[in-house]
Amino acid sequence: MDNWTLHWLEANGSLAAWRSDVVQQAEAAYATVAAWMPPPPLDILLQPAPGQVIPEIGLLGRAWSATLLSISLDPQNPALPAALQDGTLHRQLLHEVHHCLRMAGPGYGWTLGEALVSEGLAGQFVTTLLGSAPERWECALSLSQLRQLPLTAAMLAERHYDHAAWFFGTASLPRWAGYSLGYAMAGAWREQIGAPSATQWVEVSANEVIAAAIVRGVIAG
Repeated sequence: MDNWTLHWLEANGSLAAWRSDVVQQAEAAYATVAAWMPPPPLDILLQPAPGQVIPEIGLLGRAWSATLLSISLDPQNPALPAALQDGTLHRQLLHEVHHCLRMAGPGYGWTLGEALVSEGLAGQFVTTLLGSAPERWECALSLSQLRQLPLTAAMLAERHYDHAAWFFGTASLPRWAGYSLGYAMAGAWREQIGAPSATQWVEVSANEVIAAAIVRGVIAG
């Protein structure tokens, strides 16, 4: 990993028991990206965060900038050991790497539509590179359920949307609705254009993906 640096933040607890698995998964993610394009330079923060992860997998990824992402791990979560060995962390790293690449280009986005597209593209990026199934949060709702979500064109352009409600289900929306919707939207775009190039995966505009989702009936026009 010539230009990826792992930083172990252990003031909140030791990650020594997990280091070997984490490094192995990071090396696998680096190799996956390298087979597609020169991996971008990244600082990767690794930190213990009990109770602050996705409960089903025991960890949580977050992209902070074009060159910085973090992975939080919960050593007390019984799902963590499997996640560090079955490819879950590998996929999470790839997802966050795509966010970093997009942050270096058009940006993650400020509107609901842009956020849906960025999350959906990252998910479809992982699926394409690895040939893996969508994550549970990317297929939490069926297409018919997605079409019933209270979404309008005006809402897609809204900058002051409730991110937690759309993506984590903190209000009246189902948990993971935004991730499932974004994944389906990006899937419609991928089907429309065929095999995206490296540049398209990163640089495609949110409007282009939204337009493809409308044409294919994922969302209403």
